[in-house]
Amino acid sequence: MAEFIVEITTVIPDGTPQTEVDRRRTAEAARAAELAAAGHLVRIWRPIGEMRSIGLWVAADEAALRADVLETLPLAPWMTFDVTAVASHPNDPAARDR
Repeated sequence: MAEFIVEITTVIPDGTPQTEVDRRRTAEAARAAELAAAGHLVRIWRPIGEMRSIGLWVAADEAALRADVLETLPLAPWMTFDVTAVASHPNDPAARDR
């Protein structure tokens, strides 16, 4: 399995009814929980005051990450994904604890 840092920017289309936004956000939370339970979503952060997130994700490869994970998010049609594959760094403090 490979690790990826994914920056996700969400832009809600003008004129989208609030009920649709709320419905998708609720579904998004449920799907994120499923992906976390499956080991795909490791951590996620949101820069304060912004409609984007930065997460650590795991998948077999980038194609699987996009098709089987990110594109299954209910908000995906409103999202752009900036994906960066990452590998452990020899000076990573967490790696020393393993």
